[in-house]
Amino acid sequence: MEKKGINEIRQAFLEFFESKDHLVRPSFSLIPKDDNSLLLINSGMAPLKPFFAGTQVPPKNRMATSQKCIRTGDIENVGKTARHATFFEMLGNFSFGDYFKKEAIRWSWEFSLEHLKLPPERIWASIYEDDDEAFHLWRQEVGLPEERIVRLGKEDNFWEIGLGPCGPCSELYFDRGEKYGCGDAACKPGCECDRYVEYWNLVFTQFNKDEAGNYTPLPNPNIDTGMGLERVACMLQEVDSIFEIDGMRVILDNVCERSGVTYGENHQHDISIRIITDHIRSITFMISDGILPSNEGRGYVLRRLLRRAARHGKLLGLNQAFLYQLMDKVVEKFHSGYPELMEKQETIRKVILVEEDRFLETIHQGSEMLGDYIEMMKSEGQQVLSGSQAFRLYDTFGFPLDLTKEILEETGMTVDEPAFKAEMEQQKTRARNARSEAGAVGWKEDPLTVLTAVPQTSFVGYGSLAVSATVTALIQEGASVERGLAEKGTTMFVLLDQTPFYGEGGGQVGDQGVLKGAAFIGRVVDTRKGSGEVIYHVVEADQGQIAVGDTLQAIVTSERRADTARNHTATHLLHKALKHILGEHVQQAGSLVTPERLRFDFNHFEPMTAEELETVETIVNQQIQRSLPVQIMETSIEKARSLGAEALFDAKYGETVRVVKTGDFSLELCGGTHVNNSGEIGMLLILGESGIASGVRRIEAVTGTGAYRLFKQHQETLQTMASMLKTRHERLLPRLDEMIQESREKDQLIQKMKQEQMKDQQGDLLQNAVTIGQTAVVITSLEGQSMDALRELGDRIKEKAGSAAILLASHEEDKVHIMATLSKDLVEKGLHAGKLVKEVAAITGGGGGGRPDMAQAGGKKPDKIPEALSRAMEMIQQALA
Repeated sequence: MEKKGINEIRQAFLEFFESKDHLVRPSFSLIPKDDNSLLLINSGMAPLKPFFAGTQVPPKNRMATSQKCIRTGDIENVGKTARHATFFEMLGNFSFGDYFKKEAIRWSWEFSLEHLKLPPERIWASIYEDDDEAFHLWRQEVGLPEERIVRLGKEDNFWEIGLGPCGPCSELYFDRGEKYGCGDAACKPGCECDRYVEYWNLVFTQFNKDEAGNYTPLPNPNIDTGMGLERVACMLQEVDSIFEIDGMRVILDNVCERSGVTYGENHQHDISIRIITDHIRSITFMISDGILPSNEGRGYVLRRLLRRAARHGKLLGLNQAFLYQLMDKVVEKFHSGYPELMEKQETIRKVILVEEDRFLETIHQGSEMLGDYIEMMKSEGQQVLSGSQAFRLYDTFGFPLDLTKEILEETGMTVDEPAFKAEMEQQKTRARNARSEAGAVGWKEDPLTVLTAVPQTSFVGYGSLAVSATVTALIQEGASVERGLAEKGTTMFVLLDQTPFYGEGGGQVGDQGVLKGAAFIGRVVDTRKGSGEVIYHVVEADQGQIAVGDTLQAIVTSERRADTARNHTATHLLHKALKHILGEHVQQAGSLVTPERLRFDFNHFEPMTAEELETVETIVNQQIQRSLPVQIMETSIEKARSLGAEALFDAKYGETVRVVKTGDFSLELCGGTHVNNSGEIGMLLILGESGIASGVRRIEAVTGTGAYRLFKQHQETLQTMASMLKTRHERLLPRLDEMIQESREKDQLIQKMKQEQMKDQQGDLLQNAVTIGQTAVVITSLEGQSMDALRELGDRIKEKAGSAAILLASHEEDKVHIMATLSKDLVEKGLHAGKLVKEVAAITGGGGGGRPDMAQAGGKKPDKIPEALSRAMEMIQQALA
């Protein structure tokens, strides 16, 4: 055998099949496209299913890929064994109705011998028990001895998933030698021992299985093969574990180097090292494909892997963020096969660092509480953590259930999962009820359901703001009517055969305007879409009568439409600018376009800096000033994608889509209304940026008329401030600086006076201290002192007193401050400041904690301070008795 690295094996495989007239395509993204059955791509053929199913035409009938894959079904075993992994690469060659068994078998043999340099006498093949054709090809065409061709049953060598295309398969095995075997003379592929390793699976999709269980031959059978790159690397590099191959070992060694732990010396440490080594590969590849940490879907898978790796880093003594540095080794080793890793290296680094830092805060607080729970369970002889306690960890500290379970497992304990889920459901119910009580709008009922037949509406509003239209249906007071009485203030739903009014959709609000007839005037206060995209108008009648069949003038309020169009086109420019500054991972997660302002939600992993916001705003305004033409075209969804149009590809689009192109800057699928030229937007002002969910940020902005109004408001505010401060506009900042400096000087003076007062208090408190044995106990309440002042006073008293137990309380407005500090001799006797303040603070409606020698807490009930101090004295007296 010839020792090859993973990059050499991958390249050799792809070049070999390229020489066999295969289209070699780069790996598909880990995010499935147009496939709701998968969360993440988990095999080489998964992205090619539309080609196998015949729903899409492949770019070529022969293809080959090295597909990145993630499987998390066995995540609990990753690290515990040397063979489980979440990330792996699947080498595959595919035929869509082109070549079949003969070529697939012959080429697998040729590649195994001539490129992998495997000894032919150590290669075995398995076939489906009834597949005589495959047997003949292995025996006669390839020359494999009959005794090394093993027939296996349907469970092992027949591929099918429910109904549809299926077929037998043939697997190639490599004989690792007797030392890996079970000792049975009849040992061969199919045995449970480790001697024979399956490295290549050739699937012959030649039948269609129907509901009656019949297998009908397909007119154009397919070939689907899969060879695990890591497994082949193990064979060629003659190592027993995937963690020993070159692509993994370089990462593993870096983990050891950073932690100072030697691999192979400690079983528990080895588990942690392997988990980190595997997970950092998955994390790096997932983020490079645009997946960001979140609390659901594939984002949750990423978050779980990252947090699991971070926690195992802590078990190795890595108490600071380190994964963001470790990912460099992944990029370094894999970028030749996956150049996108190098292109997105900085984005990957930032995402990991932000999530690591968040988790380190979470794990510190949550682990402390879980540790307390575990100690309590041990003392009470309990083995199951209650659902309410697990939920409190989740709800208070964001401590995930998976992590709680894993930590408990290490101590031989479990968690009451059904009770946890019940707590979670109760929280969701409370949230739904709260929204309901607050008057939040839920799913709107479709008022068109009262119609026996829903007439279609032709939207003509892209080109016209006023048309003559015929009333096709009326709905008033929840019923379909032929004639509507238009008393002033009456609300009705009006359907027309054609309309210039844009119905709310795609984040853009509905148009407003007026409907006029010979005997009717009504104000359109909103335009909406019912089922089937039918447009209906919410009309408040002013006067007259209206009936089905009437002819009306439908007139959109042009100023409002223009303001909405400005904001909508600006949203497209904003989206593109965000991609330029933050990275290609930015994707639209929601939007709202109104005449007054725009709101744009997008995927990003951290708050934007002031500099980033300013740069984005500048870029958008530069495109506005360029007066870019806005072009609209209708084309096929495939053509739009090939042009690179931005779209919500999880959304459902028809065969024909509308593409909005703003100069050479932006290209998006969109059904909304837009300006004709970017110059019409005027300018864009960003109002602010905020987080609305994990991994989702929101920008709000104004343009055109809204921007002008905001500018005028700011100008008036400055004038008012200048008047109040009795200065001119240009002197506002210097004047504010002067006032701030004056305020600081006063604060310093007040602080100095408080310190002088504290010295007096220190002496008084020591004089009045309660003495228990050799220990001075100072427990008292002070008026209006900050937590910093309490800490400083406590340190001074402890320094003067020698052996001392000090608990000081204060309240500022409605906030209670509690600080406890203990001298070293008391800590050695078993006193714990953190536990002391935790119990005392609970009396004041708060909580806290800290180190054994010093801790602090807060509360909300100042009137409970005397009771809390009394309890503190009791606890200290009991401890010192």
